[in-house]
Amino acid sequence: MHVNSLWRAVQQVLSAAVPNRVVGLTLQHSPVLPMIAKWSRPMPKSFFAEEPLQSCVTRKPHSKFLRFGNLFRNRNSFIKSTFYRRYMMGQDCAHAIGLFFWKRQRLVCVIAIMRTAAQGDLSSTEMKLLRQLYPQFLTALRRLESLERDRLVLSGLEECIGCLPLPTIVLRWTLKPVYQNRAAREFCGIWEKGPEAARLTKDTSPVPSEILDRCRLLKQQWLDGTRANSSPASLEAEQVHHPQLAHLRATIYLKQLKSACVARPHFLIRCENLCPDTAWSARQVNSHLPALAGLSTREQEVARLVCNGQSNKEIANTVHLSVAMVKKHLHTTFRKLGVPCRSRLVALLL
Repeated sequence: MHVNSLWRAVQQVLSAAVPNRVVGLTLQHSPVLPMIAKWSRPMPKSFFAEEPLQSCVTRKPHSKFLRFGNLFRNRNSFIKSTFYRRYMMGQDCAHAIGLFFWKRQRLVCVIAIMRTAAQGDLSSTEMKLLRQLYPQFLTALRRLESLERDRLVLSGLEECIGCLPLPTIVLRWTLKPVYQNRAAREFCGIWEKGPEAARLTKDTSPVPSEILDRCRLLKQQWLDGTRANSSPASLEAEQVHHPQLAHLRATIYLKQLKSACVARPHFLIRCENLCPDTAWSARQVNSHLPALAGLSTREQEVARLVCNGQSNKEIANTVHLSVAMVKKHLHTTFRKLGVPCRSRLVALLL
């Protein structure tokens, strides 16, 4: 369920399967975020950027197994190469093989196995075993991608909660909506039909095409940066304004977890109506949801009981806490919400 868990599992499986001196696992072979590299022994970070390994990866996408010695004309040129002296000689290794995992033409992961001269090159039996293990490792990577995608959605939703009732949309990499709050649906209706027509119809409008087009542009920039082995030029935030209603604005963020980075990014879209005279904008300002989102679960519970008219002692009996602890939660709530007393708290939340 995590990169470190995957790394421990890979080490354990390979230690039981084939004798080895060094095992390595790399993820995120993309310039957008730094590569993640795990090695059983210290290894320079530039391992996979070294020639001719980098050129081979670029020329031969989809290759699953690669003996590093085969990148050179013969065994003698391999031993004399900079690659061998820099990465293998210091580890007392004479043979190495890489298991390459791809998604379409994108390199997702590499598992490297290095062996000493005494252990020898991998035999046909050991290669057969690695071919049987390959789909098992691939399944684990796909599971990691699925979990990371779910975590990415959840992290985006957590960001949304802090912004509520600001209209917020979360789109998958495929531009399929994952989350869209009610305020965002109202925003899409106003964008598509105008304020007057949107007020008379249900908020069922799709994500505006102008916003989707800008998301596609961000996708292409991200892909171009990955293929060109250079960071994309603009992935911080993109703003889109309505072609006629200038006060309608959407800000698009390309969000990616800084962990395994196997899953593609998601789009977090924050929508704003900059016209202060509309009732819709006033409803955003007057809502207490952003304040509640900043409280812990216990603080929210205590605040609701205060709004129900309960005293500190009654609250303590209800939530099974001491009176002193209830007072502590209340003081923290007052500080977070910027209110001086219980009556102001009730006025804010009701």
